[in-house]
Order: sequence, then structure tokens, then C-alpha cells
Amino acid sequence: MSVELITKEDLQLFRRQLLKDLQGLLGKPQRQALLPVLKSAEVRRLLQISPSTLQTLRLKGTLPYVKVGGTLYYRIEDINRLLQGKEAQS
Repeated sequence: MSVELITKEDLQLFRRQLLKDLQGLLGKPQRQALLPVLKSAEVRRLLQISPSTLQTLRLKGTLPYVKVGGTLYYRIEDINRLLQGKEAQS
């Protein structure tokens, strides 16, 4: 059985190469992907609404969302737009 030593320099070189490869695969991130998002519970707490009210907002298309796996995400920009629309109606 042979033994190979790995130095800190080897690990740094591997790390740099891995980061370079990942950046190449991912490309430049899109602006929308960098926007902050909230999960359903956070949106309900922020807007002080029930789960059924949030579901109604989704179904009517009033509040856009994205489903990743089993989790729903809402862009803060869309929530602010919803709130501004409510202020205009008041």
C-alpha cells in the first residue's frame, strides 16, 4: 500500500480549480436569482394573513411565487408591489 502526502498547496490548487470549474458551469448569475425571497410562513407573518388568504393570493395570481421542491418562495419585490397596490386602494 502506497502513501501519498497532500500538502496545503495541493489543497489550495484544488480549491482554485474547483471554484473555476463551478463558475464555468454556472455562468454569470441572473439578476433575478440574486433577489431576496421569503418562504410562505415568513410572508404570512409579514402580511399578517392566514394560510388560506396566502393561497387565495397565489391562485388569483395576485402574488407570484416559485415552487422549488415542496417549498414556495416569494420575491420581496412582488410583496412590496402588492403592498403598494393596497395603499393606493385605501
